[in-house]
Amino acid sequence: MSDKALLAGVRVIESSMLGPAELGGLLADLGAEVIKVEPPQGDYGRQMTWPIMKASDGNGENSLLSLHVNRGKKSIALDLRKPEGVEVYLDMVKGADCVIEAMRPGALAKRGLSFEKMQEVNPAIVFCSISGYGATGPYRDMPSHGIAYDTWAGQVPIETDDDGFAYFPGHTGVGIHAGPVYGALAILAAVIRARATGEGCYLEIAQSDAAAFFDWYRIESYQGYRRPIEEVYGNKSDNYERREPGTAGMRPGVRYQVYATKDDRHVLFMASEQAFWKNFCAGIDRMDLFDKWPGSKYGDHARNNLELRAILTEIYKSRTAVEWIEFGNANNTPIAPVNTPENIVDDPQFQHRMGFISHEILDADMLPYPVKVEGAEIPVPTKAPNCGQDTDAVLAGLGYDAAKIAALRAGEVAY
Repeated sequence: MSDKALLAGVRVIESSMLGPAELGGLLADLGAEVIKVEPPQGDYGRQMTWPIMKASDGNGENSLLSLHVNRGKKSIALDLRKPEGVEVYLDMVKGADCVIEAMRPGALAKRGLSFEKMQEVNPAIVFCSISGYGATGPYRDMPSHGIAYDTWAGQVPIETDDDGFAYFPGHTGVGIHAGPVYGALAILAAVIRARATGEGCYLEIAQSDAAAFFDWYRIESYQGYRRPIEEVYGNKSDNYERREPGTAGMRPGVRYQVYATKDDRHVLFMASEQAFWKNFCAGIDRMDLFDKWPGSKYGDHARNNLELRAILTEIYKSRTAVEWIEFGNANNTPIAPVNTPENIVDDPQFQHRMGFISHEILDADMLPYPVKVEGAEIPVPTKAPNCGQDTDAVLAGLGYDAAKIAALRAGEVAY
């Protein structure tokens, strides 16, 4: 790993299964050395979800999930049911900054690898447990998958099909990604503290908690609405009427709304501020609209003004989506593209800022880490390792000689 990487010199030992492995993956993206410790049979996440990607060299296949969350890592396969495997693990902990337990809470402790045991060999170790519902509470032992944290946190509107069967529609997974993001932030804060003081700490994250916190605006708004209306109310422009929290409160909006364009696409019109509404009207040479409906200075969306909505619907049909984006840029009016996960790749802003790391490098076309850095670098990640791919190299890095490594393999401790 380049010594210019933001997390160069940070070493992480990770025991993970499935999606929560993204926690270590984010740190690996920033240049940390992340050693994934797998059981002899490996992380079955390689076979979970879709699509499945054939390796670029033609040898083997992996799920996109596994390829993405484990990119940039090393893999060592150990049998932690054996005391020799636990000893190897503790030897790795001695030189590490952090240990990640990305599975059910207490899984490592059951193998003799509790936080307290790790502190005995490295008092500055940061231990981070990430799980579905966390280590406490009535749901702590419940088996679950990523979508459960979104449904728990109220992120998924349930719909019913034509046959009367309930289903969850396509949605952005929140908890499975927010948990690793918040966890990575906490780990870095803890490592900074540990390096300064020599004291480690125990971090514990529930993906369900993270899904709820990610939607703090709506949850806190509903909680606020439990108080008297004299204390918690709406915008002045809405005559202080309470709107539904979040984007649901935008549904009756007119000056802040999606509109179909000439080429059967959509754009988002966002004239929350009176100045932007005025710019729009001037740009299309329809100051009569501003004169008739000037609105308030801030937050006035002309809610339920069906006459204006019908006029704007026809106006937006007069130009293509690209033409409206160019118009907004030229006339200082917020107008945004409305993309889908499928067609966002054609958007020029996406192509300029993001693009893909090629499948020829990672076995799947993947998005890069979404931060630009000057004066350092975010390295191009290496391909997700096969189970045990780096066992010999990791053991040699601990000072084990060839004979000891061979003995661990012969004893079916290391694979």
